[in-house]
Amino acid sequence: MKFKIFVFASLLFSVQFSRAQQFKLLRYDEDYTALKDSTRTFYNRIKFLPLSQEGQHYLSFGGEMRGEFDRAQHEDWGAMNTGSNTFVLQRYHLHADLHLGERFRFFGQLRSALENGRKNGPRPIDEDHLNVQNLFVDIVPWKAASSKLTLRLGRQEIQYGSGRLLDVREGPNLRLYFDGAKAAYSSPNFQIDGFVFGSGKVNPGTFDNALGRRARLWGVYSAYTPTPNFNVDLYYLGIDRTAARFDEGVADESRHTFGARVWKNGGEFLYNFELGYQVGSFGTDKIRAWGGSSEIGYRFTQLKGSPALKLRSDFISGDNKKDDGRLGTFNALHPNGGYFGMNPQAGPANLLSLHPNVSWSPCKKVLLSFATVFYWRQSLQDGIYRPDGSLSLSSSGSDKRYIGTSYITMATWTINKFLYYNLGVQYFETGDFINYVIPQHKDGFFVGSVLAFKF
Repeated sequence: MKFKIFVFASLLFSVQFSRAQQFKLLRYDEDYTALKDSTRTFYNRIKFLPLSQEGQHYLSFGGEMRGEFDRAQHEDWGAMNTGSNTFVLQRYHLHADLHLGERFRFFGQLRSALENGRKNGPRPIDEDHLNVQNLFVDIVPWKAASSKLTLRLGRQEIQYGSGRLLDVREGPNLRLYFDGAKAAYSSPNFQIDGFVFGSGKVNPGTFDNALGRRARLWGVYSAYTPTPNFNVDLYYLGIDRTAARFDEGVADESRHTFGARVWKNGGEFLYNFELGYQVGSFGTDKIRAWGGSSEIGYRFTQLKGSPALKLRSDFISGDNKKDDGRLGTFNALHPNGGYFGMNPQAGPANLLSLHPNVSWSPCKKVLLSFATVFYWRQSLQDGIYRPDGSLSLSSSGSDKRYIGTSYITMATWTINKFLYYNLGVQYFETGDFINYVIPQHKDGFFVGSVLAFKF
């Protein structure tokens, strides 16, 4: 019943108000000052509510309602004989953005995420009845004509680069957040952030998520754009985890990542190259790991629907030898959960992959994409890992490298600027390694249908 009400309300609101700017992945990045002198419709009032005559003090409201219907078969490739799972996910966000001149700002966002129907109950990424997603204050101690320094304190979402290491994790029902502080300098061609964050435990109840008081994630991320068609990111990221689990074993982990990315996403020729190297400690062992990604593509802008062809490849280290005093498994920190597809079953650790894909818009509001992802283990002495970095299957002494292949088809219909619908189908064909480790192995199948409304 709740889902039916959500659908009706979404359609009603979107029919009434069909003009709005593009919504951002991070909702606090949206700017509605352009509505200051616009017609005072109901929608414009909730997006820009002036609190002073000159409009420098104002309040903005926004939110999201998302419903998802999923059916999964053999998510564990038959290891536990879970069979099929049919379930519904719901997500609700509501935020308020208060600006007090150019120097102070307060942003708060509540979230509610619900799951119904999974045989074994909700996963950690599925349910959180009611809690705080964002709650921070921005202070701007210095500001020039085209540059400024911002200090951000409190609970906040983050996303850097292409999301390979730090991402808000939009795909799952629960988006990721951190508690801490960030200093951000921005100018037209250069941005640099320095941050220290804690990571609190998520509980499924009401306002029961603890604050992350201990520093678990810290770093510096910079982005430089010397020309419109060339971008360079340089970064250092640190992470601390207790009882981290790899195929090597379980121990406390302190890891440092040094990386670089060069990329271009506009025009016809597209590319995205990223390399990272990791050092640190895992218990008494040293960490020496590496990872990279290469993506090249071409967008045929002269053809109807601007079809784009891309080829992505990933090379991510695993542990070469057990009990040798060195851990070689790469840790992707907090990556985009959908980096390898809509419902990836192998994640960015001990992995070699090829990912050809094509996308095309047959009409203005519909986008189709087709992809195939081939997976291999980089090291035969290491297992395979889930998208969040947790161990999925141990190496089990297997000398088989091929993990499997995903076949993915997705269709997105942007009904209007408020409402969109997404349908995806994925088939995972198991390879030699899974067939060796799981005697009664089965291919995986997943279909997901999402209707989302934002305002």
